[in-house]
Amino acid sequence: MATSPRQGPESDAFDAAVARLTAATHPGDDLCAPFVGVTGVAGAALSTLGRPLGSQTVCASNAVAARIDEIQIDLGEGPCWEALSTRHPVLESDIQRGGGSNWPAAREAFRSLRIGALFAFPMHVGDLSVGSVDLFSHTARPLAPALVEDVSVLASIAAHQVLRRVLQDLDSADEGMSEGPYSRREMHQASGMIAAQLRIGVDDALVVLRAHAFSSGRTVRAVAVDVIARRITFDNPPRDLQS
Repeated sequence: MATSPRQGPESDAFDAAVARLTAATHPGDDLCAPFVGVTGVAGAALSTLGRPLGSQTVCASNAVAARIDEIQIDLGEGPCWEALSTRHPVLESDIQRGGGSNWPAAREAFRSLRIGALFAFPMHVGDLSVGSVDLFSHTARPLAPALVEDVSVLASIAAHQVLRRVLQDLDSADEGMSEGPYSRREMHQASGMIAAQLRIGVDDALVVLRAHAFSSGRTVRAVAVDVIARRITFDNPPRDLQS
């Protein structure tokens, strides 16, 4: 088991988090709480991202954490995607004042949530991209280098547990994740319907779905539900039965 080189309460908290994550082998086990306990942040969320596992929230410690994850999955941009692609943590200690030009739409959405800091850690298993761990704080704050190291270790353990769950659920769910409070099954079904209506690929259809959600100020899931119910169609010309 991984252990912290530090001594005292910080080391004890890290060791407890490692033990809890390592033992979290059942679908109902909480993967988010160990990260909150170690860092003292306001919330955490874990998600799978992109191929091959699909994009979906695995767990979220509260509604704000879930919304942070949803924003990034809906928009296809944000610190979680950057962390996954670079394989390095993304540390935004002051999201309200930070002026980075990366992921501008997500950054604006985060500011509307009035969060202070946002940190993303990649989850990989070998060469396989699994997803990301997002941590947020209500106030601006840095994440100490020792905590960055600790969370990176925890993210590696969590990656294995998430992959284990995906493999267990392959027979009963689309893209590896089972039905649950963060299921995005509707999004994939709606993308297929849009693809058929517009005679385009599913990946392009997902872009259309995201663009419609963004332009209307709604979540992708909400728009997807309307597409499935045929309240919104993308025929030629497209029509929105709610407008």
